[in-house]
Amino acid sequence: MQQPTLKIGKTLVGRDHPCFIVAEIGINYDGDYNQALRLIDVATDAGCNAVKFQLFTAERMYAKKAGLYQIATGEKRDIIDIIKHSELPHEWITNLKKYANKKGVEFFVTACDEESADVLARAGVAAYKIASYEITHLPLFRHIAKKKKPVIFSCGGAMLSEVADAMQVFEEERNRAIALMHCIGEYPASPSQLNLRVLTTLQYAFPHAVIGYSDHSSNPVEAPRAAIALGAKIIEKHITLDRNLPGPDHSFAVNPSELKQLVKVVRSTEKQMRRGARIIVDPLLLGSSERITYKGEKKVREFTYRTVFAKKAIKRGEVFSSENIAVLRPGEHPRGLEPKYYELLIKGYKASRPIQENKSIVWNDVLFSS
Repeated sequence: MQQPTLKIGKTLVGRDHPCFIVAEIGINYDGDYNQALRLIDVATDAGCNAVKFQLFTAERMYAKKAGLYQIATGEKRDIIDIIKHSELPHEWITNLKKYANKKGVEFFVTACDEESADVLARAGVAAYKIASYEITHLPLFRHIAKKKKPVIFSCGGAMLSEVADAMQVFEEERNRAIALMHCIGEYPASPSQLNLRVLTTLQYAFPHAVIGYSDHSSNPVEAPRAAIALGAKIIEKHITLDRNLPGPDHSFAVNPSELKQLVKVVRSTEKQMRRGARIIVDPLLLGSSERITYKGEKKVREFTYRTVFAKKAIKRGEVFSSENIAVLRPGEHPRGLEPKYYELLIKGYKASRPIQENKSIVWNDVLFSS
């Protein structure tokens, strides 16, 4: 099945165009601007097409006192401390973009909330990324879709119906410049979990989207090579200067030499395919064509998939609004209503009883305001 084409900056992605290779810098610059520049250099030296960062604040991402999060090394750390340490300064964005573009690569950023999306719009980014953890945050999807820029989003841990709900938002907003990334929401993901046949499922289920693969497995080349053979037109991989650095995302990222190897293998695989060569793929990597949510992903979903929270104490009979409720990741708090109900709540619903600050909103808290 032939995929559509979208344009990210000056680069055409999809259909018969070369695979778009994204170096996910993410938070691996460790709060150091010069380290961020060095990581852009690593990506360009390897031959990547784009670099990507992440934009968020702890206040707009997690509920207060969200608890401990187990990072890839197995260590448990306070999630609010991790996020605060990883916040990208807004004043860096324009200069990072200029530096990346000067080096010949596209620059874009994961927007984790509406305010971040607006900051990136003012900076003139070429595209938006939405992380797997936000896939049920339909208000964010709608906010970004209205900006009419290309959007790449991942579906790690998601059910196919949730992917369809997100795609429906783009249809409603008439934005079809979409790329959908298969990935597994575990760090690192084992080869037996990758289920790369899901790439084919996504191509058939969402023919208007470019299909790609965000790889969280440890091997730098095996899964990307297999994904290319199955039709992936975008490959994304976390990068680091050194896996021994202390940040939470370094341990499962590829180092500079491995990134060069990845790019080389992707390009050689594409060349072989153009010649009509048969690409042999390990059946273990192929797995199932069904979008399965693994036990580890379910645990991550409970911690990170957003829900509706009270931003402050709400009185009985008080109308819900953006001033008193927000869509946040719960961490260790009990889950409440899904983000899709946020827009409904602020259109005429009120509290049926007093609600404490930082408590998730459940249906028993809601009474229609006539």
